[in-house]
Amino acid sequence: MNRWEHVEKSIPRKTNKRWFMLSLIFVLTAINYLDRTNMAVAASSMSAELGFNAVTMGMLLSAFAWAYAFMQVPGGYILERLGPRITYALSLFFWSLFTMIMGLGSSFTALFIIRMLIGAAEAPAFPTNNRVVSAWFPDRERATATSIYTAAEFIGLAFLTPVLFWILQAFGWREIFYVTGCVGIIISLFWYLLYRDPKDCKGVNEAELAYIREGGGQAEKAGTAQKVTAAQILELFKHRQLLGIYLGQFANTSTMYFFLTWFPMYLVMAKQLPMIQAGFYAVIPYAGALCGVLLGGRWSDYMLRSGSSLSKARKTPIVCGLICSMSIMAANYADSLAVIIAIMAVSFFGQGMAAILWSTVGDIAPAESMGIAGGVFSFVGNLAGIITPIVIGFIVHVTDSFIGAMVFISAVAAVGVFSLLCIVGDIHRIDASEHS
Repeated sequence: MNRWEHVEKSIPRKTNKRWFMLSLIFVLTAINYLDRTNMAVAASSMSAELGFNAVTMGMLLSAFAWAYAFMQVPGGYILERLGPRITYALSLFFWSLFTMIMGLGSSFTALFIIRMLIGAAEAPAFPTNNRVVSAWFPDRERATATSIYTAAEFIGLAFLTPVLFWILQAFGWREIFYVTGCVGIIISLFWYLLYRDPKDCKGVNEAELAYIREGGGQAEKAGTAQKVTAAQILELFKHRQLLGIYLGQFANTSTMYFFLTWFPMYLVMAKQLPMIQAGFYAVIPYAGALCGVLLGGRWSDYMLRSGSSLSKARKTPIVCGLICSMSIMAANYADSLAVIIAIMAVSFFGQGMAAILWSTVGDIAPAESMGIAGGVFSFVGNLAGIITPIVIGFIVHVTDSFIGAMVFISAVAAVGVFSLLCIVGDIHRIDASEHS
């Protein structure tokens, strides 16, 4: 009998409150990504009305990530001090408020600043997701839980992107921001009322808490204010395991930001699709990413339950996903729209499958620095949100083509494969006293 079977047999009739908490961050993550991609949907009409060229739009599309990336470490610090419940409520409320204000912008400067405020307010979201999953789920379920809330990114995009394009065509680009912002403000109140950390939740019994604790979950630490020191932050840059997953996340996020920023315009500008038609074609790659996310998490946890090492169980889906993402360059050699959309779906499928990189933060980071480690990880990954839209904007402006953009995305994904295979090494929890 392995240790997982022993835990399950010795702790019968446990509650399943952890899945309810996961459903809450699922909803918030869907809103998070809807508010990230609404700019991409509005971009073509916005640029036509306000006279922005490809370089200007690339800068504007990167504005979110400037603040989002550089606020990751402060966001992790806020999470350590306030805990998940208050942090997420404030984060969602303010990014939704700024999203509504975005609809009032009429100049590049105003739109850039407002978009940066949205990015700053969203910064604690994914470190909080990681903290919630690390607190509520044992090791054997963590990749599945991560894949489920990550799937919310693409479920929201797949089902609601056509709705955003409809709002755009029926009412205008400003109304997109009014609607999505209003929804987020309402949901922030529900989060605050419904979420509790394991130690504060009345609906969880001792059997479930023991199951989480015995399986490696951090139930006792969630919601507890932590003192963050400079030494703790420095520690997060001393270990090859962490440095490797930082670089891998940068590579994987580069593919994601192409789809969140330039992909709708790629369909409109490069393939001359009408806006509504572009909205429906965009659903296919988003659905591909959803399948990738669900497969990656299930595959990883299945390997772990079947006796594979933690390193093999985590790395295999991630590396396979990054290799799939590299296929985006094949779109340069296809003429059929159906084939191009299929290639895009495979590429975004791979990005989704590699998204379980987030679960490796919970596997590797020192237990006392989980929130700040998530902040650093997300900071490095989201530097791609700054670089990718700007680089693609310059490529499109200079070449009047997206060919170079596909080569760029494929090359960065290849760097991610190298990082996972050659830098990360063995995946295990780092003790604060350990030195690389």
